[in-house]
Order: sequence, then structure tokens, then C-alpha cells
Amino acid sequence: MAMETILGVKGADCVMLACDTMQAKSVMFIRDDQSKIHRLSDFAMLAAIGDGGDTLQFTDYISKHLQQYKIVNGYHLSPSSAAHFTRKNLADYIRTNTRYQVSMLLAGYDVREGPALHYIDSLGASQAINHAGHGLGSMFCGSIFQRYWKPDLNPKETYDILKMCVTEVQKRLVINLRNFDVFVVDKNGSRQLESINPACLNADALCISVSVTGNT
Repeated sequence: MAMETILGVKGADCVMLACDTMQAKSVMFIRDDQSKIHRLSDFAMLAAIGDGGDTLQFTDYISKHLQQYKIVNGYHLSPSSAAHFTRKNLADYIRTNTRYQVSMLLAGYDVREGPALHYIDSLGASQAINHAGHGLGSMFCGSIFQRYWKPDLNPKETYDILKMCVTEVQKRLVINLRNFDVFVVDKNGSRQLESINPACLNADALCISVSVTGNT
């Protein structure tokens, strides 16, 4: 299982993805500003982990083909169609000498279909899902997803679930994944939100402490 972590949660009107920004090779730390979330279109994003070269090459391949589809046809593929295209290409490469070691979460928004989150594993299996994760950190998030997810999550509640997951990952995982980028896609398109890191979490704890002290 990869040392990296990507997480996804679908709300009532949006989908959010979070990814750690650590890049490492074996036991060696390389950098801490490598985002693993890639923009496919105005209304679709792809979070990928795995072999460093594979993730960059495969996500770039998918992104360029989806852009070509938009140019030729005048409209973007829906999230479910984009997930099927991604899954099929990954599965096809398994039968060749150029197998990609990539695990992905595809998030998107469609006017007719609404928000969608698709789980795609390294063997090309795909499933539409409400919450998911890949990597070592995802092991600590399943119970949080099960406890707090509900169909009518608003954007703040969706972000708060991701914040709880990152807090648990940073507390329990032996690897120090100190910074997580967060992106959201909804009817207004895709954009980056405030990153989740110890400084952000400590600030929240300080605000809660001040609030409790003030009430007493």
C-alpha cells in the first residue's frame, strides 16, 4: 500500500478531494509541495497515487484525451463517462508491457447527474461511491466516513469530515503527512480550498478553547 494518502467525500451539491503533498522515494523525503490532484476539466478532478512517473504520465494521458474530446464534440464527458474512460484505459494497459501502478479517485459535477465520486483501483476496477480513500492513511478514515457521512452534507460539513480524517491520519500514522491540499468541484466549477495542516488544526483548537473559556 502506498505511503501517500488521497481522500474523497461526496456531499449534497459538491465533491471534495484531499491529498497529502509529500513526495518520497523509499525512506528518503524529497519535497512537501507535490499535489496529487489533477484538473481534468472545469468540472472534473482526478486524485492519483502510486509510482511517481506512472501517476504523472497516466493522468496527463487521460487529461489530454478528455480535452481533445471537448474540442472535437464541444462538450465535456460527464463524470461517470470520464471514470469509465479512465478505468478502461487503465485495465487495457494491464495486458501490455506498460502497466501503470496507479490508484485514483475521480470527482466531478454534472448538471443532470449532480456530484459524483468514483473509486478506481490499480487493476482498473471502478465504483461510484459516497466516500473513499487510497493509501496508508485511508485505513484510519473508514470509521469516520461511516459515522459522519450523510446524503445532505453541505460544503462545510464535507470539509469538516476531511479535517477529522486528516487529524486522525496525522495522529496515528507513523509517516509524517503534515500537509493536505483540498479541492472542491460543484456547479460553479473546481477550485482549491484552504489546506489542512497542523497550523490550521492548532488554530481551530485555539478558537474552540477561547470560545469555551468565554462562555464559562
